[in-house]
Amino acid sequence: MAAHRKPRQRSVGGSTARTAFTIALAGAASATGFEGTGTAAPELTPAQVRAKVDKLYQEAEVATEKYNGAKEKSTKTRGRLDTLQDEAARRTERLNSERDALGSLAAAQYRDGGVDPALGIMLSSDPDQYLDGAAFAERAGSRQASNVSRVRRQLREIEQLRGAAHVELTSLKERQAELKRHKTTVTGKLGEARDLLSRLSDADRARIGADDADTARASRSAAGPRDLGAGAGSSTTAPNSRAATAISYAYGKLGSPYVWGATGPDAFDCSGLMQAAYRAAGISLPRTTYAQINAGRRVSRSELRPGDLVFFYSGISHVGLYVGNGQMVHAPNPSAPVRVAPIDEMPFAGATRVA
Repeated sequence: MAAHRKPRQRSVGGSTARTAFTIALAGAASATGFEGTGTAAPELTPAQVRAKVDKLYQEAEVATEKYNGAKEKSTKTRGRLDTLQDEAARRTERLNSERDALGSLAAAQYRDGGVDPALGIMLSSDPDQYLDGAAFAERAGSRQASNVSRVRRQLREIEQLRGAAHVELTSLKERQAELKRHKTTVTGKLGEARDLLSRLSDADRARIGADDADTARASRSAAGPRDLGAGAGSSTTAPNSRAATAISYAYGKLGSPYVWGATGPDAFDCSGLMQAAYRAAGISLPRTTYAQINAGRRVSRSELRPGDLVFFYSGISHVGLYVGNGQMVHAPNPSAPVRVAPIDEMPFAGATRVA
């Protein structure tokens, strides 16, 4: 029997195993975005890797904006839930006080209310005093009825509050599940991008990243007081003090790293940078790109002036701050810091003026 098993063992370790190994490599290549067989990965040029990485970054940014929106809604839902729970607790405390008062009054009536009024007058040494006491008891009974009615109303209101809190709690759990889904998508896309870049040599990575470094250095040196003043003038002049403040803030953050979900002060994603820049100017912007585009007056590309928000891609997944002369300050992606860049480097989708 051993002689029969041995040839079969060689067969499994031969062509069949090699076939399985080839299939596994092909599957791994497909899972990481490479085409063809398992040997296709090294054939990608640095430019092809850069193109794939850029696409992954753009897809990650779409998921990031969805994450930001879900987080904003989750925060608001949590606030509403906390308010409802606090109000329910306060009303429950008042209800318990009303119940205690009712219990004390009921006990007193049980002790003193068993004497027939006529008999009470006969037994009383002072009938006038007894009649006064009977009238007081009647008024006390009326107050008790009012107290009972108030307790019942409080019970109904507390149940309504608890029902509303249950709805908000359900909504919060849904938002948290949504956050988890979007976070998984973002981290997955960014992980794929890192994997692609790790396949390149140090020299190739430096080559495709050189433009980003050069642009960042040029961006820092390009900022100057002449670009930030309010009033009429060149196309790089801010039209008003709020726009000037926002632009000044954005220039001050050149070189800051891109971190998805971040709103500063040391790291930003694209919409987080816009929100922080205009917060410095005293203007509150929504958290996400697809909400920010509706936060002000829509303007055409030909009407752009410094301080306008410029948006990109069909899904409105990226935003920058226009600074004039066809340039913007934006937070591009994890491979590039906050920088000045031409608005032509991405597909233009629209613009809005908030200042």
